[in-house]
Amino acid sequence: MAMQNDIINIVPESDDYEVGFADLGDLIKDRYPYRYAVVVGKRLDDVVVDAISEGPTPDYYALYRSTNDELNLITEKVERFLGQNGFGCARIESTMRPGEANDAFMKTLRAGFSHKMAATRAGLGWIGKTDLLVSKRFGPRVRLATVLTDYPFEKPGLPVRESLCGSCDLCVEVCPAKAASGRLWNDTLDRDVFFDAFKCFETCRRLSLERLNLKASVCGICVSVCPRGKRKG
Repeated sequence: MAMQNDIINIVPESDDYEVGFADLGDLIKDRYPYRYAVVVGKRLDDVVVDAISEGPTPDYYALYRSTNDELNLITEKVERFLGQNGFGCARIESTMRPGEANDAFMKTLRAGFSHKMAATRAGLGWIGKTDLLVSKRFGPRVRLATVLTDYPFEKPGLPVRESLCGSCDLCVEVCPAKAASGRLWNDTLDRDVFFDAFKCFETCRRLSLERLNLKASVCGICVSVCPRGKRKG
């Protein structure tokens, strides 16, 4: 546990962060040389998220970007620590940078690596009805970044294998793209069975252009309405 504790200590000491450790096994297949993962999550600010009603706000877009940048800096430190201790590792940034979405990605809207699925294997949460991670602590109000490594963690998290959203359909009802079927996720279910990523992507692009005057793909409406992770009072 010493190595895990050292990694946890790299992350800022704040209730706004969470750290999970996972054995990704079959999720990695032959795409990456390392099967173990450190997943770092940072909570999104409630004031900003609660202000979202009809689409992304400038504050939400700025928060989205700055949180991604913070996570990338933290995982750089984790990657450096693991490397200095003689372990192989590779950092996966929180999100694609502008211009990185190539033709292969646009055909499927599937990134080469899923932070969300890594987080489920680390026991941090499950996939919600609009294909976002629903963190046990933060709900969908969270951004993620990951470091892969060959260090076999002594105490990885207990994987979450199925959704705990139950009959709640708030995100399904407010989705402007009508992209979610309402079906509950489990870790054997392909994304396309319960969620239309293309409808979501196109609507996010339209809303980003209309409301932010940006060629981006953010929305936040489903994040805002989810009761999971909302701070009381």
